Amino acid sequence: MSLTGTPFLYTTIVLSVVALILPLVLWSRLQGPRPLRTAARVLMLLFTQGTAVTLVFVLVNNQNNLYDNWADLLGTGDHVQQAADLGKDGTGGMALRSLPKVRQVFSPTDGPGMRTAGGVRVTQLKGQVSGVNAEVYVWLPPQYGEPAYRNKKFPVVELLPGYPGSAKAWFGSLKAHEQLLPLMRSGQVAPFILVAPRTNLLAGVDTGCANIPGQVNADSWLSVDVPKMVMDNFRTQPAPQGWAVAGYSAGAHCALKLAVAHPDRYRAAVSMSGYNDPIGERNSLAAQSPGLRAANNPYLLLKRRAVPPKIALYVSGESGDGYQGGVALESVAKAPTTVHVVFLPRSAGGHTMALWRPQVPAVFRWLTLQMGQNRARGIDHSIAGTTAGTTAGATAGAAAESMAGSAAGTTPRPPSSDGSTHAALASGTSSRAGAGRKR
Repeated sequence: MSLTGTPFLYTTIVLSVVALILPLVLWSRLQGPRPLRTAARVLMLLFTQGTAVTLVFVLVNNQNNLYDNWADLLGTGDHVQQAADLGKDGTGGMALRSLPKVRQVFSPTDGPGMRTAGGVRVTQLKGQVSGVNAEVYVWLPPQYGEPAYRNKKFPVVELLPGYPGSAKAWFGSLKAHEQLLPLMRSGQVAPFILVAPRTNLLAGVDTGCANIPGQVNADSWLSVDVPKMVMDNFRTQPAPQGWAVAGYSAGAHCALKLAVAHPDRYRAAVSMSGYNDPIGERNSLAAQSPGLRAANNPYLLLKRRAVPPKIALYVSGESGDGYQGGVALESVAKAPTTVHVVFLPRSAGGHTMALWRPQVPAVFRWLTLQMGQNRARGIDHSIAGTTAGTTAGATAGAAAESMAGSAAGTTPRPPSSDGSTHAALASGTSSRAGAGRKR
């Protein structure tokens, strides 16, 4: 029985009801020696508590898409077939254009939200380069199947969940496809293809989207194998101009790292409540050593680049949960790199789906413009005039302090949200000046 399926949910509901009724009916009717009656009553209470806890877990898991299946929950899943040393660029010296085309079969996906807004499809991909064997979810925009667009190539956004987290979360919990469908139809958002690959590749650990020989090649899985498969099976725009990556929490860290490390593969990245130093996730393989941490820290990667990459970064977060990391990136970015930082107050929702879900429309409006898509009709509701090297005076000091804080792990004093509404802060439309006033 599937962990996230409706049958299991209904089963836990029935068992919880039965567990509640049993003590009411049998408590005073039990017969036999007193020790036996006591033991039976204790078992009934334990059964009641166990079913209640299970039901709450199932409801929370279905709402947040934390664990996709029993193997993820029990820590027995392993999706890595091999992890060869693929070198600095993550290709192992392979000429990617010479590799045979990857032809995949896609099928409808089950689960909450998977059949809405045109439906999400899934395929099992064996990575030619990374050695990863895992599922990839794809949603096509409404224009994709229309005759007028039969010769059009579409931009793509890879969507990365947090840890633990299911690739389905962007569709089931954040409802990205449901929110974006009307915006794409009206022309406010470009018709992006949404791709959500599995990121939980090893049991009980976060890969940190890193390539670690002998353990996992998560970077190559996400930035080489998955894009090649999508380009081989769908009408997509070429990289990097037509490709972006977005994530929340641990997925936000991955999104920034992938874009900064591979500007030849991605034009833009979105980070919601992420972090720069991989040690932000204590179970991250990329935090095993100082060398790995430095090699997978987007702040250090950007700072040390001799030639600034042509990428656009969108970073949103609360104080101590993404905001300082974004300002640190902004402080070291040089043209043509651009960084847009959105400050969110503690009242906006915390480190939960409630904070990230309402940001989806603004994020994709920003992506529409940054990637040169649909400029005639796209309206930038998310930018407050912030680009690399043009930080507002109210946050100039915070930028320098945050840069030091990113490296040392300290938390500088953040600006407050005085004068900004919850809706504006959640969507990223609040002004930097309004957010910059002291508490």
